[in-house]
Amino acid sequence: MADNKIESLVESQRAFFASGATLSVDFRINMLKRLREAVKLHEKDIAEALRLDLGKSDFEGYMCEVGMAISEISYMIKHCRRFSKDRRVRTPLAQFAAKSYQKPCPYGNVLIMSPWNYPFLLTVGPLSNALAAGNTAIVKPSAYSPATSELLACIIGEWFPHEYVAVVTGGRRENSALLDQKFDFVFFTGSQSVGKEVLRHTAEHLTPAVLELGGKSPCIVDESAKISLAAKRIVFGKYLNCGQTCVAPDYVLCHSSVKDKLLSEIITQIKAQYGDNFLKNENYGRIVNEKHFDRLCSYIGADKVAFGGKSDRDRLQIQPTVMDGVTWSDAVMQDEIFGPILPILTYEDIDEVIFALEKKQKPLALYIFSESKKNVRKVTSRCRYGGGCVNDCVIHLATSEMGFGGVGESGMGAYHGKVGFDTFSHIKSIVDKKTFMDLPMRYQPYNSKTYARLLRFFLK
Repeated sequence: MADNKIESLVESQRAFFASGATLSVDFRINMLKRLREAVKLHEKDIAEALRLDLGKSDFEGYMCEVGMAISEISYMIKHCRRFSKDRRVRTPLAQFAAKSYQKPCPYGNVLIMSPWNYPFLLTVGPLSNALAAGNTAIVKPSAYSPATSELLACIIGEWFPHEYVAVVTGGRRENSALLDQKFDFVFFTGSQSVGKEVLRHTAEHLTPAVLELGGKSPCIVDESAKISLAAKRIVFGKYLNCGQTCVAPDYVLCHSSVKDKLLSEIITQIKAQYGDNFLKNENYGRIVNEKHFDRLCSYIGADKVAFGGKSDRDRLQIQPTVMDGVTWSDAVMQDEIFGPILPILTYEDIDEVIFALEKKQKPLALYIFSESKKNVRKVTSRCRYGGGCVNDCVIHLATSEMGFGGVGESGMGAYHGKVGFDTFSHIKSIVDKKTFMDLPMRYQPYNSKTYARLLRFFLK
């Protein structure tokens, strides 16, 4: 889309928001119902687009994208009216007589930039939060998932007026043109490098932003863990979407006493879940493009492959791979893997793990498999990370009852459910002062001893 068309689109949305049309809660709920209906009617089209972009099976596409998007929309429909109400708070005695409350108000015109790895869910999820909060939205999906991006443009264009919700497709030029515009709020999901560029642009306009990034999310397995179950759940979380999940376990930190057993169980689980020949598994997807395929293959050192390591460049598929004997200095440990490669490192003491993690960038997720309440308490209290699970992987993002987001290098801000509604809202603090009386203490001249005593009484 040409720069002047993008500018015109932003202006049309600004005018639509200024009309006050989105402030009605009934309007918001009706638009959310329309969005849900559109998703349901296009389920098969969405499944096909996800298959074309990432090789996702219909089951995985529904479980991890379409179904979760519908769930989030339904949650917002159910709770939008309550979330939108003024929130009464206590008024200090010194402000008698008055009523104090917080009023959730939409930011206005928002930009949502979504990634390629879950191109439908990570577009529609934040969009539902933005619309529930009463904003207009321009959506910019990733150029790396063209089939889903084009379908989103088609669905949104068919079901919503462009001055309310619109999709802009394209690549870096369109990204840059959008970020040059003045929005009231920007929501970005993607890599750290692009996130830094987004923040530089929003800083020019003093625009608030949420960044959902990533990082090397560790998975700790201590000596008390139920190893068979841990292996089963780690394999699910790691190789889902071929490892192209921002909260996938990036690597395992395993107590040395149970490493061999865990490695054996992980290999057993890979075979059980994906079969001996990954190329014949129709439910196993592919790497998004050749650039990422080549990057991932460069991480696989043959001398450290405990299982897998095979790949097919024509099909952009890499076998679920486990690497053993890995150290912090290996290439696979320098950046977020974002693919089906699982390095296993060992440790001797949980305090050693905590110390090592505190020296690294704060990850988006952290997982610990343990039956030790002491170890769980230590890790969850002392390590800094976005969110995570105890004795499971990934599933903490699959609920609308908790916010999801990163910290430090893995992002800022959160969304999902009420947290998402509040993220896309400015919460105004308002004092409604009554006029039937007026306490004189605050007015000059300040020379009354009685008023001074009353002031100390009120503000003690």
